[in-house]
Amino acid sequence: MSPLDFKLIVGGVIVGFLLASLVVRSRRPKTRVWSIMNFTAFITVVSGLVGLEELSSVINLDVILFLIGMFSISSLAERSGLLAYIAGKFISLFKTRRSLILASSLLFGLLAAISLNDTVALMGPPIAYIVSKALGVDPRMMFLLLAFSITIGSVMTPIGNPQNMLITDNSGLQAPFVRFALTLSLPTLLNLIVTPLVLMRVYGVVDGRRSKIVIVSEEKIRSRRDAALAMIGLVSSVTALVLNDILQLLGLPHIEERGFIPFIIASAIYMFSEEPRRILAGVDWGTIVFFISMFIAMEGVWKSGVLNPLLNMFPLNSSSRILNIISLSVLSIIGSQIVSNVPFTKLMLSKLHELGYTGSQETAWLTLAMATTIAGNLTLLGAASNIIIIEYLESRMGYTISFIDFAKIGVLITLINLAIYLVFLIVI
Repeated sequence: MSPLDFKLIVGGVIVGFLLASLVVRSRRPKTRVWSIMNFTAFITVVSGLVGLEELSSVINLDVILFLIGMFSISSLAERSGLLAYIAGKFISLFKTRRSLILASSLLFGLLAAISLNDTVALMGPPIAYIVSKALGVDPRMMFLLLAFSITIGSVMTPIGNPQNMLITDNSGLQAPFVRFALTLSLPTLLNLIVTPLVLMRVYGVVDGRRSKIVIVSEEKIRSRRDAALAMIGLVSSVTALVLNDILQLLGLPHIEERGFIPFIIASAIYMFSEEPRRILAGVDWGTIVFFISMFIAMEGVWKSGVLNPLLNMFPLNSSSRILNIISLSVLSIIGSQIVSNVPFTKLMLSKLHELGYTGSQETAWLTLAMATTIAGNLTLLGAASNIIIIEYLESRMGYTISFIDFAKIGVLITLINLAIYLVFLIVI
């Protein structure tokens, strides 16, 4: 057996194991996604696809520190009651069913854009359930709206989801915060309005006065000091990232490793928090471990070439700009269902660099960010945030949404979302 054949076999085993495990996990939710990715990293290393001496260069420290920093700040915001307080005050402003459903979609989406979609996936289910009771509708509709909205909302900023951070860090895209906002904010807001209207139609929700008033009182803020620190951390992180982009656009000294910014801000907050250990306990360490393992496993898959037939099936370097955008979108959505969106983004970064893409080709990178993200609206397996929501529903609320039920609506939502984004990306 030649070394090339061996690499292909190992790569096939890794992809097959990853796909099979994710499918089985939909029936056995106690199996953690990070543990699955850990085992694929183990296979990658012991098979020799990636050597031990390569690991330090394969693991992207910028992304890891970014996640730790943002998760720390978001953990403080959640534990202090700040996120629930903001959500409750916002929701209580709306008195009719339609306005409250639309407001919920926008709220979930905007929170995801500034505090990571996985964070909102953790704190969103109780809010979605309260809203469903106020509306007198099937709670599953609001849980689906939560899943769809945080996926859509996270598209428009580099800090909305992990795959956007990967693209920001590895594409060479100039002033990414500004580029994301200018290109993707309008279609994202439009999708956050259209999606709940579609769900209302599917579930037969008729507009009218809602039956209850949802108010989260000031007592829900469990710690004023920690809430203030969390607000300072969130505002400082977003402001610093935007200012850093502006400095880059002006050709002035700026921070290249953007992921360090939230980490440094979080580092200053720990000392002043009432319970710094609880902040760290609230960090999604499973996601951190997932990313470390994912960098290793996807490097092995890339080296094996096992997915090259799929990656080469779609023209990504043709003379037609429109064809490139559509091909990259379709490929990203399909590929994200096979190995989930974050690992597939890592593979596509390598592929696009191999094809000669640079940071100046902004539309390609923004298309990749958009498509790998809304791929999470197609099936439960498309995004980790979906799994987080389902785990919460099953373990704490006694509800669930099956793979088939999610996909029935997810296919329609994804097609609508994609059509809206493509119009803006192609025109711009």
